[in-house]
Amino acid sequence: MNRIITIGREFGSGGREMGVRLANELGFDYYDKEIITGIVNHTEYTEGYIREVVEGNVRKILPMTIGRSLDVDVDYHIRQMQDIAKAQTEVIKEMAEKSECVIVGRCADFILEEENEKGNIQLFKLFIHASMESRVRRCMERRTEAEAGMTEKDMEKQIRRIDKERANYYTNYTLRKWGAKENYDICFNTSNMVIKDMIPYIARLF
Repeated sequence: MNRIITIGREFGSGGREMGVRLANELGFDYYDKEIITGIVNHTEYTEGYIREVVEGNVRKILPMTIGRSLDVDVDYHIRQMQDIAKAQTEVIKEMAEKSECVIVGRCADFILEEENEKGNIQLFKLFIHASMESRVRRCMERRTEAEAGMTEKDMEKQIRRIDKERANYYTNYTLRKWGAKENYDICFNTSNMVIKDMIPYIARLF
């Protein structure tokens, strides 16, 4: 029975770093952006559009058809969302069936609950959070070239925006509250913590 660890995380809390380090420590596979590639292979949609959907930043795309200047179908966008959600479910279940792994984000905690209840996998659901001060500091230390001119105030605004997008997507997909402790097995507060120092202790839980 494969052990599967899913990680939900606030932006800037170090959840992705924890996922990578934990997978390495346990010898598990690690999946994050690979899920996007899998969805692309399961659908007819572009990687860019799929990324917008699964990251909660959805723009409504109106379909263009031959013979009409613009054909607006109110159900078209809903069908797109359903197609992507179905493909995401298939991809994540395939990953869990294939090997022991750590999966970051993508509602994997919710998607794999049924497989866990059936006894097909052993699921551990983690959520990583931290104080805003700690998250701003971590993000400022790891700014990309494109973010070089951002102030702490700018970074906090970006963090809140991304958290809101993640929360909206999670709620729309699962009908649950993102980050609510009752939805996870363990919640870790990484405020003022060094992620790599936490890993040996966390790995012992699995």
